[in-house]
Amino acid sequence: MDNVEAKIKHKKVSLFKMVLFTVCGIVVLDTFVAPATIGVSSITIWLLTAVLFFIPYGLITAELGSTYREDGGIFDWVKRAFGRLNGTMVGWFYWVNVAFWMPAVFVALSWWFQLAYFPNMPVFWGAALAIALCWVVVFIGIRGVHLSVLVTSIAAVVKVAILVIFGILGIVYGVQNGFANDFSLSAFRPEWSETLVFAPAIVYNLLGFELISSIASKIKDPSKNIPKMTIMAGVMITFVYVFGTFGILSALPAADVDPLDGFFYSLQELTTVFGSAGPGIFKVLMAFALFTLMSNMISWALGGTEVLGAADLDKQSKLLAHKHKRFDTYDYSYITMGVLATLLLVFNFGLGEEATDVFWTVLSFSFVVFLLPYLWLFPAYVKLRFTDKDTERPYKVPGGKAGMWICALLGEIFILGAIILLFTEGSLIYYLTLIIGTLLTIAYGLYIYFRPDQDIKEKLNK
Repeated sequence: MDNVEAKIKHKKVSLFKMVLFTVCGIVVLDTFVAPATIGVSSITIWLLTAVLFFIPYGLITAELGSTYREDGGIFDWVKRAFGRLNGTMVGWFYWVNVAFWMPAVFVALSWWFQLAYFPNMPVFWGAALAIALCWVVVFIGIRGVHLSVLVTSIAAVVKVAILVIFGILGIVYGVQNGFANDFSLSAFRPEWSETLVFAPAIVYNLLGFELISSIASKIKDPSKNIPKMTIMAGVMITFVYVFGTFGILSALPAADVDPLDGFFYSLQELTTVFGSAGPGIFKVLMAFALFTLMSNMISWALGGTEVLGAADLDKQSKLLAHKHKRFDTYDYSYITMGVLATLLLVFNFGLGEEATDVFWTVLSFSFVVFLLPYLWLFPAYVKLRFTDKDTERPYKVPGGKAGMWICALLGEIFILGAIILLFTEGSLIYYLTLIIGTLLTIAYGLYIYFRPDQDIKEKLNK
C-alpha cells in the first residue's frame, strides 16, 4: 500500500462530514411528498412525528453510538443485547433491504429523467440508465468509505438546498399567484385517522440515524461527535422536510399532489415563478435532484454492506466475505447487491406493465424487511441499560429510567405502526408476497448462519 492509500485508510470522518452523511442517508426527495396529499395538516403530522419518534429515536442512537464504538452499528448493539444470532439476522435484513430498494429508486430516477429531458426515450435506454446507476453505486462503494462519504456529503448539501428552495419558491409562488391551500390555523389541525395513517408513513423518511455508527471506527471521536451529529442533523432534517412540504402546498392543491411523482410535478409548478426561464431552471434543479437519488443509495449501500461485514454472517460465506485487495472493502457483497438489483430492473423493464405491478409488490416486502431491524433496536437499548451497567456512557438519554422507557416505547410503537400500515391495503397476492418474501428472507439468513463454509467452521466455533 502506498503512502496516499495509507493516509486515506487512517483518515477519520469529521463531525461536519458525519452530519452531511446522515442528512444524505435520511432525507429522501422521492417519498417525502406523499403526506402532502392530505393538505396543510401534514405539516403538523411531520412535527408531531419528529417530536414523538424522530427525537426519541435520535437520542437512543446517540447514546448507543457514543457508548459502543465498534463498526457495525445496529448489528453490534443487537448482538450485545440478544446474542450473535439476532445481531446477524439484523445485519442480513439491512443488506437485503438495500438490494431490493436500490432498483426501485433507480426506476423512479429513470422515469423522472425521461419526463424532464427525453419524453420519448425508448424503454431500453431507461432500463440502461437505471442499471448503469446501480453499478455506479457498486463502483463507489468498492472504492472505500471516504469516497462514499465525500459523494454523500456533496449530495447532502444539494438536498438541503433543494428543499430550502422549495420553501422559498413556495413563498414567492403564493405572493404572485395566491397560495394553493388554506394556511389558516384551523387547517393545521389533523384528523385522528390522518395521523394514524401518515405518521407511520413519515417514519420511513426519518430512519437512518444509526447509519454513521456502521463505520464507527472510521469516525473522529465518536463518543463526543455522534451526540453532536444527532442534534445538528436532526434539526436540519426536520426543518427541510417541513419547509419543503410548505413549498409544495403553496403551489399545488392537496388534491393535485401526486403521491408517487409529486416531487417532480411540484418542482415543475414552483419554477413557473421564473416566467420564461422556468423550464430551464426546472431542468437544472432536476439534474441536482436526480444526483441526490443516486447518492442516497450510496449511503445505504455503504451502511448495509458495513453492517453485514461487521456481522459474522459475511465470514460464513466465501462470497460475501471476499475483500478487495487494494481498498479492503467487501467487493463481492457490493457486486452481489448490484446483480440482484440488475435482475429486478431487467424484470421490471423487460416484461411490461404486469411485471411492473409485480415489481412494486415485491418492493413492498422489502419495506417490511427494512423495518424489521428497528424492532430489535429499541428493546436492545433497554436491555443494555440494565445488563451493561459498567460500561461508561459519554452520553445518556435525558430523564433517567423514565426517559429511557418513554423513548424506547415510542420508537417501538411507531415502527410497529409502520409495519402494520403496509398490510392495510392490497390484494391477496400482495399480502402473500409480503409474508412469503419476508419468511424466505428470514429462512435464507438462518440457513447461511447455521451452515457456514467448511473451511472456517473451526474458526467460528472457537
